[in-house]
Amino acid sequence: MSNRNNQANKQAARERLRAERARQAKKEKVRRQLIVGGAIVAVLAIAGGIGVAVTNSGGGDSGGTAADSAGGSQVWAKAAKAKLVKPANTSGANGTTVVIGKPDAKNTLSLFEDPRCPGCANFEQNVGATVEKDIKDGRYKATYHLGTFLDTNLKGTGSKNALSAMGAALNVSPDAFLKYKYALYSKTYHPDETGPDKFADDSYLIKVADTVPALKGNAAFQKDVKGGTFDRWALEMSTEFNGHKEVASTPTLKVNDTVIGTDSAQGKVAPSTVPTFNSMVDKELKK
Repeated sequence: MSNRNNQANKQAARERLRAERARQAKKEKVRRQLIVGGAIVAVLAIAGGIGVAVTNSGGGDSGGTAADSAGGSQVWAKAAKAKLVKPANTSGANGTTVVIGKPDAKNTLSLFEDPRCPGCANFEQNVGATVEKDIKDGRYKATYHLGTFLDTNLKGTGSKNALSAMGAALNVSPDAFLKYKYALYSKTYHPDETGPDKFADDSYLIKVADTVPALKGNAAFQKDVKGGTFDRWALEMSTEFNGHKEVASTPTLKVNDTVIGTDSAQGKVAPSTVPTFNSMVDKELKK
């Protein structure tokens, strides 16, 4: 995948410089509402969290600039026809079942996220460590459903590219996957939704991975990221995500079969603090 970044990044940098004034002027408006081809992404600030409405999530890559569109679309069009390589630690016909935790755990927490989603980043920064601890303690096992609809709504390929890299981390181990996902959503590395599409850059994804012990300097992981080993898998994961029509925004959380969160016009908004999260989860756990 590294070849996709060279010319595209140069052209993208020039385009972003020319667009910066207009982008800054519109930044706050864009944060509240993104209108792309008639599709609206509503950004909700509720209980300290931000939820992004899932709209126009049928897939497709529209690209951030002319160069991004040409290079990114070609890469992902090729990926759609490539042989499916499923990461280790997945199951199901297309490897889209990602369950982490003790197999005999009575309860299941389902998480629906998009790598570029600011609400998902907010949730992970505040609650992610608690989820990881709960999984290890056997409070529940977790199943992950990862989408890429924000590549269409925000322009670019970062969600798909980051998801492919997550597949490479999952291929190393479930723990590497969890820690890498947490790092991607961290305040340090998660890109501003109105800024450059950093996750489209393989070198950036590897830089983030170097903060995870199991991935730091991991030649096999880096080869999978640069070579796009799990690109087709990322598309399959996105398709699986889109099949959950009851998911109206990201992040969406389910405990067993019940969506948890605060009621809003767009549905349930996921809890963004540990006390609220624990309280909502406790109510739905099978004893």
